[in-house]
Amino acid sequence: MFRTLFLMLVLLAGLVAGPYLAGKQGYVLIDTGSYKIEMAITTLVILFVAAMALVYAVEWIVVRFCRLSNNTYSFFSRRKRSRAQKQTLEGLMRMNEGDYSKAEKLIGKNAKHSDKPILNFIKAAEAAQQRGDEFSANRYLIEATELAGSDNLLVELARTRILLLQNKLPAARSSVDSLLEMAAKNIEVLKLAVEIYLKSKAYAALDKILDNVERSGLYSGKEFQALQRQVEDGLQDEVMNEEGADGLLNWWENQPRKRRNDAYAKVGLIRRLIDCNDHESAYELVLETMKKAPEEQAVSQVLFAQITRLQPTDSSKLVKLLEKRAASAAADSQCCIYRALGYLFVRADNFNKASEAFKKVLQNKEQLSPNDATMAAYVFEQVNDHEAAQQVREESLQKAMEISKAPSEEKDTDPIQPLGLEDKSN
Repeated sequence: MFRTLFLMLVLLAGLVAGPYLAGKQGYVLIDTGSYKIEMAITTLVILFVAAMALVYAVEWIVVRFCRLSNNTYSFFSRRKRSRAQKQTLEGLMRMNEGDYSKAEKLIGKNAKHSDKPILNFIKAAEAAQQRGDEFSANRYLIEATELAGSDNLLVELARTRILLLQNKLPAARSSVDSLLEMAAKNIEVLKLAVEIYLKSKAYAALDKILDNVERSGLYSGKEFQALQRQVEDGLQDEVMNEEGADGLLNWWENQPRKRRNDAYAKVGLIRRLIDCNDHESAYELVLETMKKAPEEQAVSQVLFAQITRLQPTDSSKLVKLLEKRAASAAADSQCCIYRALGYLFVRADNFNKASEAFKKVLQNKEQLSPNDATMAAYVFEQVNDHEAAQQVREESLQKAMEISKAPSEEKDTDPIQPLGLEDKSN
C-alpha cells in the first residue's frame, strides 16, 4: 500500500512540475566512459517511476511464489500430522486388543510426524516387544533416545520395562539403579524397582528404598507390611545361607532399632537359628521376645510353633513365662501355648506335666496340628495312661478316614443328575 502511494505521489509531482518546467527544461547527462546518455528531467522521472514499479512487481511475484510454497508445505505437513494422529489412535486400540503386530506398524510408521513422536516410538517399542521382536523394540528405543536425549525419564522407564519383559534381569537392575539416582521418589520408578529387585532377589537394595516406597503411598498398609516382611525374610535367608548362625547374629546386631524391635523379624531370626542348630541363641531370643509380648496373634502363634522345635539345655525360664501367659491368654491362644509347654516338658522328660498340657491341647479340636495326636499318645503311654493313648489314636484314625472318604464320595456323586433318577424314569 505504501509503495503504491509512493509511486502515485511521484507521478503527481511529475504532472504538476512538468508544465512549469516545460519552458525551462534542462537535461540530464549520464556519462559512463564509452556511452553518453542525454534525457530531459521529465523523462528521467518517468524512467525512475517505471524502474521502481518494475522492482516492486518482481518483489511481489517472488513473495507470492514463496508464500505459495509455504502454504503448500504447511498443507502437506498438516496432512501428515492428521494422518499420524489417526494411525496412532488406531494403533493404541489395536494394542489394547492384543494385535501387537498391527499396532506396531500403525504407531511407528509416521511417528516422526505425530504430536508426541517420543511417545509413539516408546509405544511401538512396547508393541514390538510384546510380539517378541527384540531387535525392533531396541531400534524404536534408540530413535526415541535420539529425540529425547539419554537423560529422559520417560524413555529410560520404557527401556527398563522392556528389559524386564525380555527377562534381562542384570541389565534391568542396572537400568533401575540409574532411574533411582535420577528420580528416587517417582512412583513409577519405585514400582518398577520393587518388581525388579524382588525378581532378582536383591533384598538389600530393596531394603534401602523401603522408606521411599512407604511414603509414596504405592501400597496399602497391609500390602506394604507383606512387602516389608518379604524383604526381612529374604535378607535373613541370604545371610543364613552365606554365613550361617554366627553371620545371622552379627547381622542382627548391626540392624536398626526399628527392625530389632519388630516381633516378626525376631521370630524369623529364631526360626533360622533353630535351622542352623543354634538352640541356645534361639532360646535367649525367645525369652526376649516373650517378655515384650508381641500383640499380633499371628506372630504369637508362629513364635509358639518355633518353641515346639526348640531344644535348649535349660528351659525353666521359658516354662514360667509360658505358664504365666497361659493363665491370662484368650481361649483361642491357649492351645498354642499349651502345645509349646507340652513339647518343652517332653524334652525335659517331665511327662506328667506334658500329659496335663496335651490334655488341654486336645480340648481344642479345631486347632489340632497333625503331630499333636502322635505326641499326645506317646506322652500318655509314658505315664501309663494307655486308655487315653488308645482313644487319641482311634480319634486320629477316624478323622483321617473321614478326610480320605470325602473326595471319593464327591467322585461317586453325579453333580448333574441325582442318583436313582434314571431308574424312576424307566
